[in-house]
Amino acid sequence: MFRLWAKIFKDNRMLRDMVVCNDNPDMNRTKKIYAAVDEVCYEFDLSKPIWLDSTIADFKKHDKTRFTQDNFMESIDFDFLEIHVIEEG
Repeated sequence: MFRLWAKIFKDNRMLRDMVVCNDNPDMNRTKKIYAAVDEVCYEFDLSKPIWLDSTIADFKKHDKTRFTQDNFMESIDFDFLEIHVIEEG
């Protein structure tokens, strides 16, 4: 089971969160991550974020990253969207 936790923060307070589960054995880890981010963006009514080099480096190192205004083409009304892989296996 693969689970990704997504949280939206503004002024150091969590406004929304959700957990995306994926147990499709035919998908590799990268595809599961992209599918989960797509699902989060759909649920939160957001445009898809751009994966910058710093975002990718943070995610590779910690299995966790933040998408700020720099990652979105449209204006956002929160400080950042954080994603965190909480279970793999």
